Amino acid sequence: MGLPQLPHALVLPYPAQGHVIPLMELSHCLVDHGFRITFVNTEFNHERVVAALSKESRTDEFNLLSVPDGLGSDEDRNDLGRLTEAFMKTMPLCLEELILKSREEGEEITCMIADDSMAWALEVAKKTGLRSAAFWPASALLLATILGIPDLISRGVIDEDGAPIKQEMFALGPGMPLMNTAHFVWNCLGDRKTQQIVFNYMLNNNRATDIAEFIICNSFREIEEPVFTNTPKILPVGPLLSGLRPSRPVGHFWSEDTTCESWLDEHPPGSVIYVAFGSFTIFDRRQFEELALGLEATGRPFLWVVRPDLTGQAGDPYPCGFRERVGGRGRMVAWSPQHKVLAHPSVGCFVSHCGWNSTMEGVRNGVLFLCWPYFGDQFLNQSYICDVWKVGLRLIADGSGIVKQQHIKSKVEELLGNGGMRARVSVLKEKAHGNISKGGSSLENLNAFVHAMKREKA
Repeated sequence: MGLPQLPHALVLPYPAQGHVIPLMELSHCLVDHGFRITFVNTEFNHERVVAALSKESRTDEFNLLSVPDGLGSDEDRNDLGRLTEAFMKTMPLCLEELILKSREEGEEITCMIADDSMAWALEVAKKTGLRSAAFWPASALLLATILGIPDLISRGVIDEDGAPIKQEMFALGPGMPLMNTAHFVWNCLGDRKTQQIVFNYMLNNNRATDIAEFIICNSFREIEEPVFTNTPKILPVGPLLSGLRPSRPVGHFWSEDTTCESWLDEHPPGSVIYVAFGSFTIFDRRQFEELALGLEATGRPFLWVVRPDLTGQAGDPYPCGFRERVGGRGRMVAWSPQHKVLAHPSVGCFVSHCGWNSTMEGVRNGVLFLCWPYFGDQFLNQSYICDVWKVGLRLIADGSGIVKQQHIKSKVEELLGNGGMRARVSVLKEKAHGNISKGGSSLENLNAFVHAMKREKA
């Protein structure tokens, strides 16, 4: 009689940085509970993840695989409408073949955890007899909004194409925070054609989500209490502690510049401004220069993540003489170990695009926010930070659409001088850690999910 087979999960993220990282961390949680993992990126992202890995970032229980996304090597993966259309034609059959091949080779995949933005894959899981769960890497409020699209149409909030009937503030349900109809996620992505493709894709995904045995998300109960009360099928398992496991892959698309950690060590507690805008944000040259000059004007030390493509242009983007003037007070890196940066005591505030991963990392480390959303769900997350939790301030563009240097300077001073916000974010930090500690709600939800995925399907 052979040894019992380990549970083996196929994990599928949406092909974007902010989706790969939390699903990678969830995969590590599953490894800790005795799972083998087959983590499936698109070929394009797989190459980036492997290239960014350190030689030590390997584990026997973790297999990184790839499938094509249907686009050519030189096509723009930031065109989300085009990307969505392409991978829908290509990936379902590739996943089915991968699952069947695992059986032939004696490495049988037993369950699937799909990013809810890839919920169509749950139909592949059903077809091949796998247990399945959906994972949502953003706020529970956003998922509840997407799942509630039919109700929004019937209430006259949006039309059948997802466009707001009028711009207004509304609540999705009793006790839930006010939302701006201008900030529906599907209408904050690209041009109108892209918005229509993404809206229809979300509607189809909603139907597929019904297949999932569990819908889990990277949030915790106290931070979105009314949403979990109104939508009990969404289970919080966060905040996930991405990137804090030595020798485990994090899922970054760029190599981390770890030298900034020793730079942070040189500064007193709460003194450093950390500036990072995720993997998608693009600034024009004028706005980039205003940001640089604003950081210079604060007179404070700052660590600024400047991706190679942040301005979308070649050449040195910095204002003339900027590097020389800020000297050692300013540190610019192409990509940072953000999980370690935000945990560092020298960081006083976070100038952020308000992506959900960054939001959760800031909250769990008790860091205040200056909010500068760019697209997608980031406007909704800004509302949470500034209006609901009240642990950050908005940066506001002037009439020409530019956030000016003096505004940046004044908001930094206002934020760092706000004792009430510091007290509130400290409370959130305690609640975040309590949820993932023994007896915590998120940890109990994670354990229930893990045990269910281990069982053989009837």
